[in-house]
Amino acid sequence: MSGEEDESEATPDEEPAEEETADDGPADEETLPDTEVTVESLRERLDAIEAQLDEAETEDDLDDVEAEIESLESDLESADLPEPDDEDEEAPAEEIESEKEDLESELEEARGPYAEDVVADIESAETTVAETEWTDRGESEVAEAVESFVESVDDILDESVTLAGESIEELTAALQDAGTAVETADLDPDADAETIAALIDATGELQSDLDEAEEWDDLSVREQLQAQGYYDVLDHRKDYPPEWGALKVWTKRGRADMVLLALDSFESDFMEDHCLDALKRLGPEEAVEPMLQRANKRDKDAIEVLGKIGSEEPVDTLVEYVGDEGNPGLRKVTMKALGEIGSEDATQAVANALDADSEEVRSHAARALGLLGDTRAIDPLADVLDDDESNTVRASAAWALNQIGTERALEVLGDYADDRAYRVQNEAEKAV
Repeated sequence: MSGEEDESEATPDEEPAEEETADDGPADEETLPDTEVTVESLRERLDAIEAQLDEAETEDDLDDVEAEIESLESDLESADLPEPDDEDEEAPAEEIESEKEDLESELEEARGPYAEDVVADIESAETTVAETEWTDRGESEVAEAVESFVESVDDILDESVTLAGESIEELTAALQDAGTAVETADLDPDADAETIAALIDATGELQSDLDEAEEWDDLSVREQLQAQGYYDVLDHRKDYPPEWGALKVWTKRGRADMVLLALDSFESDFMEDHCLDALKRLGPEEAVEPMLQRANKRDKDAIEVLGKIGSEEPVDTLVEYVGDEGNPGLRKVTMKALGEIGSEDATQAVANALDADSEEVRSHAARALGLLGDTRAIDPLADVLDDDESNTVRASAAWALNQIGTERALEVLGDYADDRAYRVQNEAEKAV
């Protein structure tokens, strides 16, 4: 009995031992629940990140802040946040997103400055120096600004940046060398913060000096022309306006460059008309490109100037206008210009205009063919003499055949010595 009692008493002693073993066993099979992402928890994290950003002193500190922002953004995207009861209220998720973006902006502002920022500023200044049209005074001011900047870079980096001279090319080369010196210095944003800040100040002063340097655009039109010697030919101001007086002198001297300068400078219909008239008289080769630009906009005055110049460069452009039936004025001016240029590449297009409805257009086409002098025009002109109902057009065709002047052209024309129209008869008698 005593043995049974012992056995029965042992059983309850063993049970606690088993429970103890179970309590101490591994619990890795059980997964702890994730912390719920709520509006309140996200706002607390935003406040903590803002405090962390305020205390950040190094780039590593700022990297940690960025990591925290990215973690918050990830949780925000996956969170199931409540929607507002009122449609006019902003959703909590949108409010938190907006605050997060504000933190990102503050983080970006807290970073740097970096050596790369200095190099970018130098490259911007280099572009300004190279691409701006400076006055003579402005170039001198730019040279002083670059020289001062180069000296600052030398002092800050203890480097020797070469400034060979004061030409724009030499100034931009010096800025390139300064940018290279900053790059090769391998400046650390934390360890070399003061050096980078000093360079940023120097580039700021450089840009400020360049902004104050005198550009052509800073001058009035009259000041620009005065600086380029446009008014130097006037010993008095008898003509009004003086721009016109100077234009007449330059035209008399054959200075097409000054006429083109005036045309490009004055926003005045009066001066534009007089400049174009001057170019028509001079017919200068240097006016081809600016007149072709105007001709591309169907400017009849420019087309007339191109005819006086006689260059074949604009022929392809002008030929396209010959067939513009909706603009007879343009067709007439263009055909005359093509005739004066004398390129046989225009013959077919002009000959096609002999069938135009407008009597004036047909007459101009016939005369243009005479100026071109292409013998392929003899037969079309002969057809005009036979068939056209307008004696004006027929007289133009007769004149054109005389201008071509070959034996066959004169032979065709000679058959009209007894023509009903006096002007045709007169041209035919010349041929005979």
